[in-house]
Amino acid sequence: MNFLDLIWLIPLIPLAGAAVMLFFGRRLSMTAIRAIGPGMVGLSLLLSLGAVAQLAGLEKKSHEVILCQWLPLIGADWGFLLDPLSSVMILVVTVVGFLIHVYATGYMAHEHGPYHGGYYRFFGYMNLFVFFMLTLVLANNYPLLFVGWEGVGLCSYLLIGFYFHKKSASDAANKAFIVNRIGDAGFLLGMFFLWTATGSLRFTEVNEALASARFAPEAGVFGLLSLTALLLFVGATGKSAQIPLFVWLPDAMEGPTPVSALIHAATMVTAGVYMCARSNALLALTPETSHIIAAVGAATAILAASIGLVQNDIKRVLAYSTVSQLGYMFVAVGVGAYWAAIFHLYTHAFFKALLFLGAGSVIHAMSGEQDMRRMGGLKDKIPVTFRTMFVASLTIAGIPPLAAFFSKDEILWQAWSSPLGSKALWTVGWITAAMTAFYMWRLMFMTFYGEGRMDERTRHHIHESPRSMTVPLTVLAAGSVVAGWIGMPKVFGETGFQQAFERWLEPVFEAAARAMHGAHEAAHHDATMEWALMGLSIGVAIGGILIARHVYLRLQEHERPTGGALYPVLYNKWYVDEVYNALLVEGLAKGGGGAMARFDAAVVDGGVNGTAWTTRLVSKISIWYDTWIVDGLVNLGAFTVRALSFPVRFFQTGFIHSYALMFLAGVLAIFGYYWWAR
Repeated sequence: MNFLDLIWLIPLIPLAGAAVMLFFGRRLSMTAIRAIGPGMVGLSLLLSLGAVAQLAGLEKKSHEVILCQWLPLIGADWGFLLDPLSSVMILVVTVVGFLIHVYATGYMAHEHGPYHGGYYRFFGYMNLFVFFMLTLVLANNYPLLFVGWEGVGLCSYLLIGFYFHKKSASDAANKAFIVNRIGDAGFLLGMFFLWTATGSLRFTEVNEALASARFAPEAGVFGLLSLTALLLFVGATGKSAQIPLFVWLPDAMEGPTPVSALIHAATMVTAGVYMCARSNALLALTPETSHIIAAVGAATAILAASIGLVQNDIKRVLAYSTVSQLGYMFVAVGVGAYWAAIFHLYTHAFFKALLFLGAGSVIHAMSGEQDMRRMGGLKDKIPVTFRTMFVASLTIAGIPPLAAFFSKDEILWQAWSSPLGSKALWTVGWITAAMTAFYMWRLMFMTFYGEGRMDERTRHHIHESPRSMTVPLTVLAAGSVVAGWIGMPKVFGETGFQQAFERWLEPVFEAAARAMHGAHEAAHHDATMEWALMGLSIGVAIGGILIARHVYLRLQEHERPTGGALYPVLYNKWYVDEVYNALLVEGLAKGGGGAMARFDAAVVDGGVNGTAWTTRLVSKISIWYDTWIVDGLVNLGAFTVRALSFPVRFFQTGFIHSYALMFLAGVLAIFGYYWWAR
């Protein structure tokens, strides 16, 4: 079977599942729903594996399938492109998405209701989410990518607000939708400018145009290409939750936990990183924009990590962790290490999905409780959940030889050694790594260790999750251990695993590497320095774990440091939401809206009403003038003519006998005159 020619089926199969669920789900049994929901994603996974295996056997690692002509004016067909970058993405989406769907069959079982309405609707939305994400990563042009881009935004709105009867959920869904529309406006403008510059929006044609002699790197200047790249990045800040558009993602925790896992690990938030990596030929020509991307990524990473230090909601800690890890990925994009960004995206999918699903298992065991201050002592009560989250927490902390160690260390090394990097970027990333280790093991110690702090009723009902939930946890834990081995750097020796991931992605980033004059290959020139920086990152990770252990296991609650004046700042998320509310909601929306309403009433409506009054006044004057002057003169002329015509009308009667009588009278008068004169 030629799987490469069937890549269009990879997104279509989940779409079929969504259609079945949303149109016919009410008539299906629970067993059928449990089979169709995950099964459709599983079929896409099998097709993806077959297609990627065949792609690996091609000399030219690229295959396009054009279904139909769509937007010929801008070079956008309804077509799909499978290359090393999209192959990584479809495997991430289908593997992790399938495991999350399986997990959800158990986690969402309480949604069956009298007609299991919430159950089939949930899987319909989830399948639709996977369809749009697969469309996004397989698209061969920017407009079709944007279709998937908007589709995942729609599905995030539906799934974050799944519990629509809760105001907090509907508010969170609205917030996610509105914030992402701001970013999408930038993306649209970026596409228009890119088409203006290159004459096409098809990936292959855009890259060929940018690689030609027509374009030179805009170093030291901020030209059209730099503006285009910046606008595309604005779109990425919305989807991938970077400063200043990161505020929607923590609130997205209002959705069911499988939704959180799917959004954070495999779908929506990775879309911005993917789009920037796909635009590598453009970014390689715009170092000024790349500096902005790296700076925003670093600032987002440390800001979100600092907030995660003090949050008490187990899912909210993980949400800020996602924002921080996405910041790492954008640092890699900004310094030109595009493959490192995708490598961390790939490893992050495993351990972040595991962390969210593990948190869901904890919440399931705790009868819906999410506050870590009411947990504790769970490691022996839910052992599978504990062990898998233990692995995930070591992984995200950057402990070797687990997956995130290799991907995060590669980003830190590129931030240090790349011509677009700097010591400041490395320092921010290194400090963020320490914070990450601390807040993740704070979560572990507060949740699983020590004495239980829950009430007796909750304590009595604590139990391990069913196999439908624990098996995906186990598989993801295995991925969190071994997924990074295919990207080990050269300093670990020469084996088949060394830089396999980088070599796989080389054809996609080849043009960018040429534009950057070989900086990508030069990043590994100093093995001694790389070992030293690696040791520092491991040391700070272990230090963060030990500090968390000392504070949350050794010290009593009244002995723990309070954080002083900084604690309320971090707990209230640097007051970013409050500032946005004051400036945008109260200030711009209400204050500005009120001012605009007054301006509209006084000036716009006043002008319109004044024009109407003036028109009425002028019309009255015109009526008077027309009546008494124009019509008066006409009527006076008519009266004069009528008065002067009266004698004439006396003689001009129109009757023959009158004329005969006057003729006879005239004749008699003439004869009388002559008679009298004689």
